[in-house]
Amino acid sequence: MDFDQVVQGRRSIRGYLNKPVPQALVREVLTLAMRAPTSLNTQPWNFYVVAGAVLNRIRQGNVERNLAGVPHSREFRMGPDYTGVHRERQIGVAKQLFAAMDIARDDKTKRQEWILRGFRQFDAPVSIVITYDRAIHGSDIAPFDCGGVVNCIVNAAWSRGLGTVINSQGIMQSPVVRAEACIPDDQVIQTCVAMGWPDDSFPANAVVSQRKSLDEAAVFLGFDD
Repeated sequence: MDFDQVVQGRRSIRGYLNKPVPQALVREVLTLAMRAPTSLNTQPWNFYVVAGAVLNRIRQGNVERNLAGVPHSREFRMGPDYTGVHRERQIGVAKQLFAAMDIARDDKTKRQEWILRGFRQFDAPVSIVITYDRAIHGSDIAPFDCGGVVNCIVNAAWSRGLGTVINSQGIMQSPVVRAEACIPDDQVIQTCVAMGWPDDSFPANAVVSQRKSLDEAAVFLGFDD
């Protein structure tokens, strides 16, 4: 695929085939993604790539602690709840997903299962936990750069037939993630990317999130045309 096809065609994938992803392919994706722009070439990102039994233990611990009411311990600050147009967009994509999955507003069982899927990182065969160096924690540059590399990861994966979803639900219980993925204390856990082969029969995978128009987002100044 060319660049435009990747960007315009990529979707967040929340249903995966029960099919392993070769480590060599993940390495290829990450190697390409690490060409992402980075401020002053600091490259603050690190990747802890987990699969198999390790990922299953993270899923189990995350689900058990969340169901037990243990407060989330995300290490990267979440900020206040969305309001206004941002909340409207959040609700909008949720409605698209629930409609695709036939989850009624009052269907508590299906809603709970959807939440649990998020806690399990949507049962993807691979999870890439993205961290940045604690030495520069507090600077906006580190998470900005990590956001850039995550964007490159999801697009590089898509160009190779792999689906992804950026999923902080799956690392809500950071002590579990840190212990099982052997993440040292000098790293701050930012987010994770679930990755695998898309299951084309999974309805939510067909959802294309809506985007505001360029005219809503951009202001052009100083052009002659």
